[in-house]
Amino acid sequence: MDVDIDELECHRPALTGHCYRVLGSVADAEDAVQETLVRAWRSRDRFEGRSSLRTWLYRIATNVCLDAVAARGRRGRPLEEGPAGTVDDALEERPRTHWLEPVPDALVVPTDADPLEQAMLRQSVRLAFVAALQHLPARQRVALLLADVLGWKAAEIAECLETSVPAVNSALQRGRATLASRATATADDALTADAEVLVEKYLDAFHRYDVDALVALMREDATLSMPPYTLWLQGSGAIRNWLRGRGAGCRGSRVFRVAANGSLAFAQYRPLGGDAGHRAWALIVLEGAGGRIGAWNAFLDVETLFPRFGLPLDLAPDEFPSRLRSISS
Repeated sequence: MDVDIDELECHRPALTGHCYRVLGSVADAEDAVQETLVRAWRSRDRFEGRSSLRTWLYRIATNVCLDAVAARGRRGRPLEEGPAGTVDDALEERPRTHWLEPVPDALVVPTDADPLEQAMLRQSVRLAFVAALQHLPARQRVALLLADVLGWKAAEIAECLETSVPAVNSALQRGRATLASRATATADDALTADAEVLVEKYLDAFHRYDVDALVALMREDATLSMPPYTLWLQGSGAIRNWLRGRGAGCRGSRVFRVAANGSLAFAQYRPLGGDAGHRAWALIVLEGAGGRIGAWNAFLDVETLFPRFGLPLDLAPDEFPSRLRSISS
């Protein structure tokens, strides 16, 4: 059966989403998808059409991801590194490859999917869910994703993983039990209730750097994390003290909305001083709990992340308004 390169390329967003959910890294996911398409192209003459092209590609991508997990291990979050710290703790870094990364919605949500499927796919890339998946053994992880996100039957999963249907059903049972035991970690409501009101309040408070107004948008037990640092804080009091103390360099920042992980997300630029403009500082993803901010995740690896979101690293004072409008549109 003939397969051309355009037919393969049109599956890239869906495959990237699948690989991201397995690997927890947009960089690793893009590498895995590229390897998937290369393998598919080289073996296209062996595709006989007994399954759909999409299913065939997912099988290849799943095996690529399993190899990657075996070689690189899992990604994590600061909240899993140890107990909450204090505003006076030292900042200890881990390498970029240690951390779960945010992903642009545009890379993982196919534009040709129907609205219901798009909503489901955005939900399946929320940080809390992807982080919880990382705690599953790799084969459990992919079995659960193939079943619960892609809707595959146990027999299809068994064929993909070269195992038996009972083994697949057992893996699904164990995987779902593990996720259920981590229910508090996956209970992100994506701040869907009155989200636009919250966005406006968050942006207004940040641009005025009104710390009390920012903290008022959070739950009392909210967390703040800043990968690549292992330090994370919990509680509105600790976050208030951080923002007024060591985090006060964020005063004067410019922040605007981006689409990441199916959640409320923002690009933050800190002022360079004087008339020097602004420099990329963080890609912020907010997680919801009870209609308020439950977790403020500030990813500081802007040199890697901002280009993936199509964001510049530097903004001159006179270009910021027009650049802001062009990126946000």
